Amino acid sequence: MKKVRITVLRRELYQDLVDAYGSPRMKEHGLPKCKTYEDGQVFEIEGSLVMPEGFCSWAWADLQRDFAMMLFGPPDDWKDQPMMLACTDGFRPVVFKVESVTTE
Repeated sequence: MKKVRITVLRRELYQDLVDAYGSPRMKEHGLPKCKTYEDGQVFEIEGSLVMPEGFCSWAWADLQRDFAMMLFGPPDDWKDQPMMLACTDGFRPVVFKVESVTTE
């Protein structure tokens, strides 16, 4: 059976974009990096496309089709290659490494 391992590589904060385009409240109070995850945190899905406990529902909505492709059959040239994906938060995205893992 195949499973997908999702590793949080890093949480970003684009302060220059916050300064240029953020709301007055964001600028006044500051905007932290994503607090949902920690760098190095690992999630796994196996057998079905169910969001792991503790995973951000917004990031899941952004990335679940890519998780499905890795879980149910990536193209042959991607089988052994991890994918680098990020949620679509323009001010503070989270970058994930997503890899297909075969289990016995």
